[in-house]
Amino acid sequence: MKNLKLFSFIILGSILVNCDGSKKTGISTFSFNQKELKSQYIANDILKMQIGVVENVKTDSIVYYIDDKKVGSKTDFSILEHNWANQKLGYINLKAVIYADGKTEEVTTRIEMVSDIQPKLLTYKILNTYPHDIKAYTQGLEFYRDTLYESTGNGAGNGTGIRGISSLRKTDYKTGKVHKQVDLENEMFGEGITVLNNKVYQLTYTEQKAFVYDADTFKRLKTFTYFKKMQGWGLTSNGKNLYQSDGSEKIWIIDPETFTEIDFINIYIGTSKVKNVNELEWVDGKIYANVYQRDAIAKINPETGAVEAILDLKDLKSKVTQHPDLDVLNGVAYNQKTKTFFVTGKNWDKMFEISISE
Repeated sequence: MKNLKLFSFIILGSILVNCDGSKKTGISTFSFNQKELKSQYIANDILKMQIGVVENVKTDSIVYYIDDKKVGSKTDFSILEHNWANQKLGYINLKAVIYADGKTEEVTTRIEMVSDIQPKLLTYKILNTYPHDIKAYTQGLEFYRDTLYESTGNGAGNGTGIRGISSLRKTDYKTGKVHKQVDLENEMFGEGITVLNNKVYQLTYTEQKAFVYDADTFKRLKTFTYFKKMQGWGLTSNGKNLYQSDGSEKIWIIDPETFTEIDFINIYIGTSKVKNVNELEWVDGKIYANVYQRDAIAKINPETGAVEAILDLKDLKSKVTQHPDLDVLNGVAYNQKTKTFFVTGKNWDKMFEISISE
């Protein structure tokens, strides 16, 4: 419990309180038996769904659904039990379709799936310190074939108000030298990047556009429009699909060929949603996410959205040159060759190679 309070201080966003989402269609005879339901569930809980008994009514069948997926049926008012297996976190819609006396009636309610995981507190060791462009307003960082790719935005410096340049860069991480760079249009704010199938995908902040480049030449191959109005923050890939954050508690799973939504997960610590999930990195089946303005990284289960561990990196900011436009930690990359992480920040003049352990 002590650790959970510490994590709340480090990265937690708002706690969203569940409300009763019960709904009936038309003038209803039936309703969910709320005495058998809880507002919040964890993985080991058993869900008990039951329609309240109605006297002098004989049912032909009651069919139960979870998020519109059929999970079972009953021919009477008895309880249907359901065990959760790798259930993603967040609000879940329950529905029952009742067939009785020659009529059909539908009733719904809502519950919330929360995390029962006590996150571990990770530690790190600085292995090397490398130069980094102090004028780079870093928004995305990723290694590809031992080369560091970086996306920068045209955010304004905190002190001077001077704006950066939105760009896509290929750099020598040991020297900080930029080998190749392409600048975005002035009206575009560059955001997160990832590399998949020798293509670089780059988000924009509020412009509703995602760009696709050839990873070698930086030739722009495609421009996608977001599948819904949203902000572009962080981006990563599991080798098949894209994972995009938008500043909320959600991470969207996206088809890289069409940039359309496949699914999404909600990020939780305990009963609380974690907002401001930003720069993303996929490492050994987990998502490492920089939490904006917290100078911390959350290790996330991509199946459920549960935060499994936290890395507090707030001390790194004191190790870079202090200047008026110095901004927050933002930039996480994993080098498969060295098995180490590289982290930097907006307008930082250093990048740190670190090892992470429990």
